[in-house]
Amino acid sequence: MAYGWPQVIPLESDLCPASERIIYLKLTNCLLLVVAPSHLELWSCLQHKVRLGKYKRDSRSIEREGENAQAVWSPDGKLIVVITSFSYLHIFKVHFTEKRIQIGGKQPSGLFLATFSLLLSEHVPLSNTESVTSNIVCDSKNLLIGLSDGSLYNISWKGEFYGAFRPNLDPHDGNEATKLSYSRDNGLASDGVQGDFISSHHLPPRSAIIQLEFSMPLRLLFVIFSDGQLVLCSVSKKGLKQAESIKPEKWLGSGDAECASVASEQQILAVGTRRGVVELYDLAESTSLIRSVSLYDWGYSVDDTGAVSCIAWTPDNSAFAVGWKLRGLTVWSISGCRLMSTIRQIGLSSVSSPMVKPNQDFKYEPMMAGTSLMHWDEYGYRLYAVEERSLERIIAFSFGKCCLNRGVSGTTHTRQVMYGEDRLLIVQSEDTDELKILHLHLPVSYISQNWPVLHVAASKDGMFLAVAGLHGLILYDIRLKRWRMFGDVTQEQKIQCKGLLWLGKIVIVCNYIDSSNT
Repeated sequence: MAYGWPQVIPLESDLCPASERIIYLKLTNCLLLVVAPSHLELWSCLQHKVRLGKYKRDSRSIEREGENAQAVWSPDGKLIVVITSFSYLHIFKVHFTEKRIQIGGKQPSGLFLATFSLLLSEHVPLSNTESVTSNIVCDSKNLLIGLSDGSLYNISWKGEFYGAFRPNLDPHDGNEATKLSYSRDNGLASDGVQGDFISSHHLPPRSAIIQLEFSMPLRLLFVIFSDGQLVLCSVSKKGLKQAESIKPEKWLGSGDAECASVASEQQILAVGTRRGVVELYDLAESTSLIRSVSLYDWGYSVDDTGAVSCIAWTPDNSAFAVGWKLRGLTVWSISGCRLMSTIRQIGLSSVSSPMVKPNQDFKYEPMMAGTSLMHWDEYGYRLYAVEERSLERIIAFSFGKCCLNRGVSGTTHTRQVMYGEDRLLIVQSEDTDELKILHLHLPVSYISQNWPVLHVAASKDGMFLAVAGLHGLILYDIRLKRWRMFGDVTQEQKIQCKGLLWLGKIVIVCNYIDSSNT
């Protein structure tokens, strides 16, 4: 559930305002990397959002080598690769200095300033007919990019150019692709819907590659071509370096794919289409279509939203966010339930539905110009999004998670509890049958040292709440509106809660001990 007003993260002004887009957004280890056409920024995404460092290219470098066009961050977070519009390869290294950032309070923040150093600047040896047309994917040793002629180009993290290769586009298990059943409507796939045979002759030999999606845990590579075709490829344990290790397996989708994102834990592939529909495929069960989701049932067609531009899964793969090119952003659960949408709802008569008046001003609607990039934080509390044709800011949406009240001793109460990164959200009904949400902020003395909230459990009668962050545990008495905390901070820091529940009046904590790794 989304709550509160979105937070705005201001970005440095860019030397290339004509580009009107952020080219890369990635969050890992509570660090947010933003790559604009002429500069890079690194932000801390802990409780306080702080810019740790930046790197700005000069105008002569941009004129000689072109603007930043594609980027990727290494899995270990140490290196950043940027490919410019004139096909120059830049490799940056991230350094953290000893200068600590003081945010406030007596305790040190644990944040250090960062710097970027340019390790390599080389021209990518492409032919006159080749150009980079896709994003960059990587493993721990190599990078892979898609070219305008349908080839894949391999580069090492050391800046070694291995050249282009064109994978055999006929699936190795036969000349005929697997028959997939799909529906163009919103809802579950029907067994009665007849699929299409998609054979290799439907793909023009020179179609450009517009997007790559790689899953290291599943060892699968998904290649999207400019004509909407989507190919699933298996990758051997050798990784992305060798051409023979990448084997096309089958064609997927409806022939109008625009983007894709894989949920590795759930083994589900989400495919965004030019129709504005997202199709979910089960990778564990012969890539069968699970369901399709769209905003058709809420009164919006592809003419309103445009094609799907980006998809981002939550870290636990329980939900995914969808952005469109022309307007809006929406979050769905994996079961197809719409959880949040920036687009105002129309066409329904429900009292709780925000109806659009004919003269209503839309300027306060987030992502009104469309969504170009999205990424969840590693806890699933924040969704960072970039609006189309925007260089000035990143918008962060806050989300709350459901507290599971059913357990060994739990029951369901009229008062429901959800929790965000630094608060509890107590949902209760009023006499008017309307829901009221109480924002209960955790004590600063606790959450400032143990951010974020990780576990919440309610007692059997619903009058006591147990809350655990990175360390320690605190209790809240709903009747007395009072918090109870450890008196000894050293005891608090010894608790790393991995599970939490009530047994009568006793709180049971599953505690992780560093020294024994148990």
